[in-house]
Amino acid sequence: MTDRISKAIEKMIIFSEGNLHDIEHFLKVWGYAKTIGELEGLDEYTQQTLELAAIVHDIACPLCRVKYGNTAGPHQEAEGIPLAREFYEEFQLPEEQRERICYLVGHHHTFKSVEGMDYQILLEADFLVNASESRLPEKAIRSFGEKVFRTETGKRMLAEIYRI
Repeated sequence: MTDRISKAIEKMIIFSEGNLHDIEHFLKVWGYAKTIGELEGLDEYTQQTLELAAIVHDIACPLCRVKYGNTAGPHQEAEGIPLAREFYEEFQLPEEQRERICYLVGHHHTFKSVEGMDYQILLEADFLVNASESRLPEKAIRSFGEKVFRTETGKRMLAEIYRI
């Protein structure tokens, strides 16, 4: 598992073409996702799927900046699916796993009808990073936490990081 994760991280760093914000963002989201998944006791397959999705969850951002002038969630979700599929083509992943990764990338800004712990944890990990990067006020963080966070680990991390 570690080899695929390390290879994906290296490939995504190269893909990011020196955009430090994008690189730091995906590494932080991956770190939170890895931690939450492990502490929540995900099985190895689901953990790997989660981590591989976290690495590429924002793969569409560079394209969206050029094509739309912004990285709005709906644009990322639509454009991210084919990019993630192509990114992981050489990894020899089971087709079902690669499609799940694409699904997660294509839904990481959709907070309703969340199915699967990998999906839930990706949402939580991305928010933990976005709240800081966007300098969200405490009220917004608290509200999002109450509406979206479901894992005990994610809730604890949210409370400890943002002191809410």
